[in-house]
Amino acid sequence: MISMGTTKTKSDGTGALRGRLIAVEGLDGSGKSTQIHLLYRWLQIEGYKVFITEWNSSVLVKQAKRRGKKEQLLTPTTFSLIHSTDFADRYERQILPLLKAGFIVLCDRYYYTAFARDIVRGCDPGWLTNIYSFAVKPHIIFFFQTPLEVALSRILSNRPRLKFHEAGMDMGLSNDIVESFKLFQNRVNEEYLKMAPDKGFTIIDATRPIKDQQDEVREILKEKIDLPAYFWRNPK
Repeated sequence: MISMGTTKTKSDGTGALRGRLIAVEGLDGSGKSTQIHLLYRWLQIEGYKVFITEWNSSVLVKQAKRRGKKEQLLTPTTFSLIHSTDFADRYERQILPLLKAGFIVLCDRYYYTAFARDIVRGCDPGWLTNIYSFAVKPHIIFFFQTPLEVALSRILSNRPRLKFHEAGMDMGLSNDIVESFKLFQNRVNEEYLKMAPDKGFTIIDATRPIKDQQDEVREILKEKIDLPAYFWRNPK
């Protein structure tokens, strides 16, 4: 096994973190959520200290976010600030404490989601970098790459219609929600690909069978993280 060494926070004074942070990114419909939940379940069954957290899951801003989306009140800046507040709340309450406690923390989307979407909506990249500067970089960032048509097909096979904001309808790209989805998500994908080399994304071909993707993810995890160090009880 390859140890990743000791990770330290940037400037928040928390010192060394014993845990390991794994994030997944990708377009809506890329299958990343399926993969990270399979990974979570496997790690859980194998007896590792593991926790999973999802994008947009903080109760702190849930009501404001729901109202803003329903009544279409959100500007690109307020949309970005709501998501950063959601992330900061989960980071302080879940991610950071569990990393300190020596857990493997799995994130279904990290701040790279905000970078990609908010830049497309017109937010300044430097401003976004500053907002999320408190957050540590994950040890592994899996990016599940999939063609737009495949992503769209997967979404529509699970529910009857696209959501307003996931289709970028707030940007006025098209009056047709499917076309708007394609235009918006294509721009988001371009931003992901721009940041991939610099951020160190590990790219997974998300068009392959689910089991093949999961096998690859597990092998990469075994190579890059000293998994036995994260057993609830170290083997004798």
